[in-house]
Amino acid sequence: MNSIFSDSKMTDEARRKALYEGQLFVYSPTPSSLELCRLAHSLSEEAFAPLDPKKAQHELPVEKYAAVLESLKPKFIHHPRSKELIPLLLKELGCDAKTTYFDVPRLRTSTSNGYLTTGIAYAFHPHRDTWYSAPQCQLNWWIPVYEITPENGMAFHPRYWGKALKNGSRDYNYYRWNAEGRKAAAKQIGKDTRQQPKPEEPVELDPQVRLVVPPGGVIIFSGAHLHSSVPNTSGYTRFSIDFRTVNLDDVRDGSGAPNIDSECTGTTMRDYLSCEDLSRIPEELVAKYDSETPADGVLIYDPNKQG
Repeated sequence: MNSIFSDSKMTDEARRKALYEGQLFVYSPTPSSLELCRLAHSLSEEAFAPLDPKKAQHELPVEKYAAVLESLKPKFIHHPRSKELIPLLLKELGCDAKTTYFDVPRLRTSTSNGYLTTGIAYAFHPHRDTWYSAPQCQLNWWIPVYEITPENGMAFHPRYWGKALKNGSRDYNYYRWNAEGRKAAAKQIGKDTRQQPKPEEPVELDPQVRLVVPPGGVIIFSGAHLHSSVPNTSGYTRFSIDFRTVNLDDVRDGSGAPNIDSECTGTTMRDYLSCEDLSRIPEELVAKYDSETPADGVLIYDPNKQG
């Protein structure tokens, strides 16, 4: 049974265990989550000026809109303040800096009424992150930048916690995605031709859970939880921030949610950075999760090299 915990005071260890059992956690805005949103506000408003970022889709040709996002999103990801704020946010919500590792925060957009749902503004179909080579101990953190509604947020599909879903993860290799899939994002307008794991049988979307939290509010869920982008009918673009974490103790012990239907290869484990010093997870631990490195694969994505 899936439960939703609001502003829970349980320890991080107990919270991780509950998340691995399919529970969901929501938290009120923290000082660092609000500052992270302010950074996203500033960069987005600068990029779309003089237009309102939430309404710019109604004023710009889709190709120009995609070009703005192509510049804006990496600027947010690689902004030095982003990597400073994530460890602070994690500490505010009870994580141990010595054992918590995070990946870079991403700025996501979901445009309204099908304006742009591919590539740089991909509208995610029902999926588990573990189909994309994430470890079973990965936790996802999701934060709305502006106000959201049930019509433009994210949906969880609890029917599939513990229930396998036939999917295309067997054909997904993370290192090949680093080499080919990322750099092609901005060119995917109208139809996204990149190979991504998708359900290969009908998905029963209901019952579904849509959590509506204020800007800076935090939703935490397991990477094994089936979730999707809500078809945006709100009339304006949703901006959100997400990042992922793993705990070194869980990485070492092999703890995490059960793997019931993921067959992908490669691992995202090298992407995570220490909250203490931004070092990466020791290679001997990564090796426990590694598999199938194609000759043309890239272990760690570098935008300066891969484009």
